[in-house]
Amino acid sequence: MADIEAKTVMALRKASGAPMMDCKKALIEAGGDMTKATEIIRKKGLQSADAKASRDVKEGVIFHYLHHDQKLGVLTEVACETDFVARNEEFRAFGKDLCLHIAAIKPRFLDRDQVSESDIEEERKFLTEQAAEQMTGKPQEVIDKAVDGRMKKFFSEHCLMDQPWVKEDKKTVEEIRRELVGHIGENIQVRRFVRLQLGE
Repeated sequence: MADIEAKTVMALRKASGAPMMDCKKALIEAGGDMTKATEIIRKKGLQSADAKASRDVKEGVIFHYLHHDQKLGVLTEVACETDFVARNEEFRAFGKDLCLHIAAIKPRFLDRDQVSESDIEEERKFLTEQAAEQMTGKPQEVIDKAVDGRMKKFFSEHCLMDQPWVKEDKKTVEEIRRELVGHIGENIQVRRFVRLQLGE
């Protein structure tokens, strides 16, 4: 196909944050289609994040948020590989937004691994009883599928990394983190958080 125009490459770079050469390759692969090229960049970024997941993260920042009435506060530890990335604007914006997300959405756990087996069993038992009552006469596999769906909803409501991102609710916090890894090129991990509200 004909060469991709520089302004199209620049537009994709601005929209995706990916390097110029990656944007050009994605546009060529997508036949000049901006939507397809954006999806190619996104997928490559996620693959890049998976490849970097095992790398050590020894640097990072403790981000904080204090509500204007000083009755709600959040501390969040976000780790990365180098001090250079710890000073990166995108990295810092993610950390600040993450604090606001935690303040607004009130996650109870960091991820599914932090939910105890007893909590999971108790929730599954409750949801199974509820589904059986609401779906009387339905085959057991239909009830089991409904329970699995409701368990997924439980995790998306209570686990930070499974929650829809407060600024873009079609993606989870984990998907936003992985995209950031793809953009920046370093392993980035959300390690822990504390949300304090007066009286709670």
